[in-house]
Amino acid sequence: MKHNDAIYVAGHNGLVGSAIVRQLTAGGFNNVVTSDRRACDLTDQAAVNAWFDQHEIDYVFLAAARVGGIHANNTYRAEFIQQNLAIQTNVIHAAYQHEVKRLLFLGSSCIYPRDCPQPMREEHLLTGPLEPTNEPYAIAKIAGLKMVQAYNAQYHTQYLSLMPTNLYGVNDNFDLNTSHVIPALIRKITEAKNSGSDKVLLWGTGRPRREFLLVDDLADACIFCLQQEHRYDVVNVGSGEEVTIKELAELIASVVGFTGKITFDSSMPDGTPRKLLDSSRIREMGWQPKTSLAQGIRATYTWYLDKGSEKVA
Repeated sequence: MKHNDAIYVAGHNGLVGSAIVRQLTAGGFNNVVTSDRRACDLTDQAAVNAWFDQHEIDYVFLAAARVGGIHANNTYRAEFIQQNLAIQTNVIHAAYQHEVKRLLFLGSSCIYPRDCPQPMREEHLLTGPLEPTNEPYAIAKIAGLKMVQAYNAQYHTQYLSLMPTNLYGVNDNFDLNTSHVIPALIRKITEAKNSGSDKVLLWGTGRPRREFLLVDDLADACIFCLQQEHRYDVVNVGSGEEVTIKELAELIASVVGFTGKITFDSSMPDGTPRKLLDSSRIREMGWQPKTSLAQGIRATYTWYLDKGSEKVA
């Protein structure tokens, strides 16, 4: 990518999209193009086609998606599959029709089978049943990945799907009804501390193991990959390190300064028992993350205290 190329970041207000915009700007790319829902409803095919007609785009980062944690995925199953299928179908096809040079589609590690061998390799896709609580979202993301592969095979495009592990960071969602695990834990534990409570009750058993990546590291990986020679259709992006939910909660409690007891409600769902990506492909390409989990959580907590609490419902 050249610094004056027109680079469209779809979903620039979200966690991933805003991080990509920050990284592009910091890297000297001076023609970053964005659109909010008022300018272009990505679920509307005609609106997306009209928007691409009006803009000469060279590169696309497709970070727009309907996302959420276990509760949101399990509650809004119809919206998660319908909206994500619509967004990615419209943007990928419009990019092809308008001869965009390269496109990067953001998937998710939840596309892999529930009982997938660990760590999860790209070739493990579609080798077993999905986790039921997020199956609609996962199926939509699998469809996007397969659409990228199909366009590369038939139309000789050089599109790429990145499959990130669990993400967190600046501009995260701290609404307890729709958030992912790290922002949810930061908010719950902070509120427990502020209220003077001596305990926090969390969902599940605390035993599932998860891998986490700071969203700014993912954004760096996205930009890195689109500047490399096209070798793969699908690439995992992870930190290579995992912790139990209990260990994560204890780490967040130490950052927040909460000294009470952390308890778990085992009647609530755990989700997938373990999720660790094999990120050897992107390591072989020459990329690796820069931020440890403790560093990233401290930065996210600082942002939450400053601005994040304004975003909670």
